[in-house]
Amino acid sequence: MTINIGNTAFMLLCSSLVMLMTPGLAFFYGGLVGRKNVLAIMMQSFISLGWTTVLWFAFGYSMCFGPSWHGIIGDPTYYAFLRGITLSSMYTGNDAGIPQIVHVAYQMMFAIITPALITGAFANRVTFKSYFLFLTGWLIFVYFPFVHMVWSPDGLFAKMGVLDYAGGIVVHNTAGFAALASVLYVGRRQKVELKPHNVPLIALGSGLLWFGWYGFNAGSEFRVDAVTASAFLNTDIAASFGAVTWLFIEWFYHKKPKFVGLLTGGVAGLATITPAAGYVSLGDAALIGILAGLICFYAVALKNRLGWDDALDVWGVHGVGGLIGTIFLGVFASKAWNAGGADGLLLGNTTFFFNQCLAVIISGIWAFVFTYGMLWLINLFTPVRVNPDHEDRMDEQFHGEDAYEAAYV
Repeated sequence: MTINIGNTAFMLLCSSLVMLMTPGLAFFYGGLVGRKNVLAIMMQSFISLGWTTVLWFAFGYSMCFGPSWHGIIGDPTYYAFLRGITLSSMYTGNDAGIPQIVHVAYQMMFAIITPALITGAFANRVTFKSYFLFLTGWLIFVYFPFVHMVWSPDGLFAKMGVLDYAGGIVVHNTAGFAALASVLYVGRRQKVELKPHNVPLIALGSGLLWFGWYGFNAGSEFRVDAVTASAFLNTDIAASFGAVTWLFIEWFYHKKPKFVGLLTGGVAGLATITPAAGYVSLGDAALIGILAGLICFYAVALKNRLGWDDALDVWGVHGVGGLIGTIFLGVFASKAWNAGGADGLLLGNTTFFFNQCLAVIISGIWAFVFTYGMLWLINLFTPVRVNPDHEDRMDEQFHGEDAYEAAYV
């Protein structure tokens, strides 16, 4: 197989876009927390850029895409330290003609952002040391296995015909339900901050996420063709319809259009279309965006009513978005829009719909149970929760830095 220059260049660009999403997430979360906790929450995203890359290099890529053990996990030694991957190694998942090095880089960017998503749920409450341990364990026992099961050709769910175009199951559902488990384990903040400290920072982060999401979704075709273009446009359509739907619902209840609500609805639309972006029509993408704005808004409202202190609504936006997006894929998928995909429930394929539901339920339950148990285990060795007296000044207490140092002089 020879290198396709166009596809290779496109995938390098998409890898860069997905990388940009992690700093975007850091800005998004940083604007939502208090001004003396900005660096602590942002650092939790940026440490994933470094440490996840180390794990990916050492054994992560091999666990995800190495020879399969019963369809559950790849052999961690096969590509250990990227052994055997050379300039002439080609990605064999399709005939796109891209070097395996590019596949390693692209998938690594997904691994980086996924655990960073979880951090918004326990903002202001978890020590950096315990988060570092959590990041390591969660990647090894949750993220890597589900990447293998869903995206490796030999994976358990892949052999069942389960589809996940860009991470509804692998990224958003697992992260969202891990976030819920962490919220229930860690408990509520002593002082719940109801207002973000910097809305322009949230807007900046949201814009970077939206921009990077084109690489997240369109790049998951691993080549440039008509499906790539439809995934790109579906991403924007769903995000836009999700944003406007959330805005209108919140406007109705609060009598004022809320900027943060508009941005949050956009992210909900992005998360929900992710598993379906390359498998559904443009009209279905619009409908999915509307349903994302509607359902995720009320999921957040339910969370508030139940008293769950998911500080930045990770479960309501990403967890619920990934769950319903995967189910909607089971309903709306059409081979007319991707011959390599499947027909969904509306076209008579009940087996595909059932398998989509089964995969998203199993992944959600495992992510929840393992996360809760891992936090309990970590707490035996080092405190998971910060001292309540330090919740509102974590930057100074844990990192010896201030985001706005001049403001305190």
